[in-house]
Formats: sequence, structure tokens, C-alpha cells
Amino acid sequence: MRFWVLIAVLGFGLAMLLLNHQTGRTFGLGNDEFASLVQLAAIGALIATGILASRRRVGENLRNAALWLLIALLFVAGYVYRDDLQTVAGRMTAGLVPGRAVVTTDASGEQILVLHKMDNGHFQVQAEIDGRRTSMLVDTGASSVVLSYADAEHLGLAPESLDFNMMVSTANGMSVAAPIRLESLAIGPIERRNVRAMVAGPGKLDQSLLGMTFLGSLGSVEIRGDELRLRD
Repeated sequence: MRFWVLIAVLGFGLAMLLLNHQTGRTFGLGNDEFASLVQLAAIGALIATGILASRRRVGENLRNAALWLLIALLFVAGYVYRDDLQTVAGRMTAGLVPGRAVVTTDASGEQILVLHKMDNGHFQVQAEIDGRRTSMLVDTGASSVVLSYADAEHLGLAPESLDFNMMVSTANGMSVAAPIRLESLAIGPIERRNVRAMVAGPGKLDQSLLGMTFLGSLGSVEIRGDELRLRD
């Protein structure tokens, strides 16, 4: 039935246009306007016959139409708010994955690196040193970046060949350390090169410390509740 209705509408419109080709007007409308009206009428006829054909399932059709409209709105909203959704997802991941740094943007458009506090009350970060990842504790009380002996071995720094000639004060008292230079130290998008650091003696440090030779080069280091905010 829909096929014949469509043929009838298009046939009637074509016949009127042929008859009024010389005058350029059909039923008071310009032929171009009338042709557009015929096209709209054909589309309307298809929709109307489709509704009539499924009149016993009007409720189901309306529900399906509403569902597709909701899906379309969700896709549009996801595209419009994609940056905000990425920030929220990043913060959720940071809360679940220890040391995961999240890059967010403040009201002025400046990027901020956000770390979440661990259960032990410290801020831990996954740093990249000379291209290799290692876990570090953020310590504003440490004057330098300090690597544990085990992390220095993991990073391929050959700590057994270093000269442990520096006396340093630690929470456990005085200890010895070896001065070194790191080619690069990065946390997320923040990277510093040629960073002064130290390697603690064997068994003197359980975890490497991210100290002021790195933190002091940043624009700001701010603690807000359970968040540590670093600005490059």
C-alpha cells in the first residue's frame, strides 16, 4: 500500500508540473516550491502509512522512538562534555590506582597534576626515571631526590660502582649516600632533565623519595585535603 501511495503522490506532482511548465506556477506556487512540497508530501505519506500499518503497536513504537532519542541525546552530551568526562574518569582511576597522576585544568585553563593521598597518609607517584618507571614518595622535607639502593639497581644505575661519600640526615639518623645526576625525571607531562639526586646506601631507604631538587623547580606544590596539586 505504501508503494502505491508514494507512486500516486509523485505521479500527481509530476503531472501538475508538466501541465504548468509554461506558466511556471502550480496552485499559486512557483514550480520549484511545488516540487519541494511534493517531496515533503511523499515523505509524509510514507510516515503516515507506516504508522497506520503498525497502529496496533503504537505504544511500542513510541517507546522505541523515545529510546532512540535518549541514546542520541546521550551521544550528544558525551561529545559536548567529553573533556569533563575524561577528567572525572581520570580522578576515579587515580583514586583506585595508587600513584596514578591525573592532569586536570583549572578555571584559567592552566594544567594541574593531581595526586591522591594513600591509605598510609602519604602521596605516592609513579615516576619515570631515564625512561624506566619506579614508585616514589613525595617528600617536601627531602632536600634532594633520593633513590633507594634497590631502585638504583632496577634503573640500571650500577650503585655498587658509586662513591658513597656524603653524610645525610634521615628519619633513622645519619647515613651515607652517593651523589648522581639523572638524565630525566618525569611525572605525567612534567619532565625535568639533568636532575641532582642521591642514592641511599644498601638497606638505608625502603622507598625512593621525590624531593626538592624536583619539586622546587615547579610553579607550586599545594595540598588540598586528600589531593596534592603540582603546577609546572
